[in-house]
Amino acid sequence: MPEPYPQGKFLDRLRDTHAAVRAQAEQGLSLREIARRLGLGRNTVRKYARAATPEAMLHGQWQDRTSKLDPYRPYLQQRITEGCTNLSRLHREIQERGARCSYSTLRDYVRPLRPGRQPNSGRPPMTRPPSPREATRWIMSHPDHLRPDDQLQLKTLLARSPELTAATSHVRTFAAIMSNREGDRLRGWIAGVCADQQCGLASFATGLITDLDAVVFGMSTDWSSGPVEGRINDLKALKRGMFGRARLPLLRKRLLLTAASRRPQTVTNPQRS
Repeated sequence: MPEPYPQGKFLDRLRDTHAAVRAQAEQGLSLREIARRLGLGRNTVRKYARAATPEAMLHGQWQDRTSKLDPYRPYLQQRITEGCTNLSRLHREIQERGARCSYSTLRDYVRPLRPGRQPNSGRPPMTRPPSPREATRWIMSHPDHLRPDDQLQLKTLLARSPELTAATSHVRTFAAIMSNREGDRLRGWIAGVCADQQCGLASFATGLITDLDAVVFGMSTDWSSGPVEGRINDLKALKRGMFGRARLPLLRKRLLLTAASRRPQTVTNPQRS
């Protein structure tokens, strides 16, 4: 009797995806979150989650399906039991017995007959590998600001790549230097990065050397060009909003009023000493 559902890459992938979706749905995750993790559409995830078994999604298209190799099944089982697993030889032998099939047809038919084949249901749930954008966000974010599952995926990713582990260490050190205003540590950081051949940050570090004094000063004090950039952003926003609608005097007045509203208010003590 033929298998109700023949084995193949499509069915293997279907069973793996079904197992992954059902496992995460049983954990209480929403369809949106499962779709994000597996890289699937929500409608696709909903279809997998509603199916009790992966075979239920096939709508009977492989049920009770016969094969042109069914008459040769006993012979193939006997040859495989004898230890013959060479598909080219099996293909030649059944052709000598009158079978007319391609090599790929025989390969798919013989796959479930081979000894020691593990059932697909025992495979671990499929997980989508992180995208470069996701990995970059995990590395650039503070560890305390990452969700537990993101921390676990980042830990797994770093365990597989020594180069990425080295780059992550240098990136987080650089972030600490910026956050804590410790510009005096920058020269040591640049030296460490240039000596580390695995991190891939040497070009960035050497680029800082060209204007090192300004970079160190900028990372050592609380002064920055933030207010200037804010005024430029205000000016551009007003210009775009008033383009073709007003002339320069109104634009100038609005800009001055906006700058005055952004100015920090000075608290004075009305009581005289």
